[in-house]
Amino acid sequence: MTYTIRVKEEIVKNKINDAERICELSGFVRFSAIIKDSITITLENASITRRIYTNFKEIFNIHPKIIIRNQKRFRVKQIYILVINEKVDYILEFLNIISKNKKVLPDDNFFGTKEEKIAYLQGVFLATGTVNDPASSGYHLEIVTNMNREAVYITNLFKELEIIAKHLKRNSKYMIYIKNAEVISEIIRMFQATNAYFYFEDIRIYRDHKNMVNRLNNCEIANQEKTISTGLRQLEEIKYLKENELYSLLEDTTKIVLDYREKYPEVSLKELADIISLETDYQIGKSGVNHHFIKIRNLIKKHREKK
Repeated sequence: MTYTIRVKEEIVKNKINDAERICELSGFVRFSAIIKDSITITLENASITRRIYTNFKEIFNIHPKIIIRNQKRFRVKQIYILVINEKVDYILEFLNIISKNKKVLPDDNFFGTKEEKIAYLQGVFLATGTVNDPASSGYHLEIVTNMNREAVYITNLFKELEIIAKHLKRNSKYMIYIKNAEVISEIIRMFQATNAYFYFEDIRIYRDHKNMVNRLNNCEIANQEKTISTGLRQLEEIKYLKENELYSLLEDTTKIVLDYREKYPEVSLKELADIISLETDYQIGKSGVNHHFIKIRNLIKKHREKK
């Protein structure tokens, strides 16, 4: 079972009130039905089929025809086809999809509450939505439609619920998509797919923690490399001072710092300062150690310029 199916099967198990059922059915029919003289809906999931069939039956007091076929492409699976031949014009107008004079009705002003908007989006997601398993390579939720107007409307409807979604044209269709993990998680929670939500959050938190640890490790490795590089450079500077008889010109405190750098070439300036302060009478901090190395660097520079 894919993660998308897990989310959808949890959605259809939830109880919602009649107004929300109408909104959910409106979104589902608008985004998945073939509408001619009848309403035809093709589904691949028994639980979703049962939900849609029940909604039609209880809201409109009709009995949709169910055709079950076996599809043998790649693997055998059952396809469920719902056909509604009764009260077609009335249903389409009632669901705010097509008017009596066959004009497509806009979605605007169909819902009164936040819960009804969520129910409509649930219906749309049940019809054409997919969401990646968070354990896969990336986070991605999308809804596909044939019309740009619908894509813009769904994007704006998400915005009314303080959710940022984007849309684009892909081949002959339009895709509404979200790639932000926290936003996708919020949508799954909003649809009340509780188990799928907790699974998503567990994976997301684990991946975020793993990424943070990797960043810290990379940072630590970079700091170690920088410390080693600095130590090697300073050893070269000390060697230059001794080879060119400049070492004797240094102050005693500077000589202490250089002696300890030769003894501890791999430690950072802070660690070197702590060791010197602990093992000698000379109390010094990181900036003091750095100051001594700036002095010898300037001395070496002047000596090279003279040569």
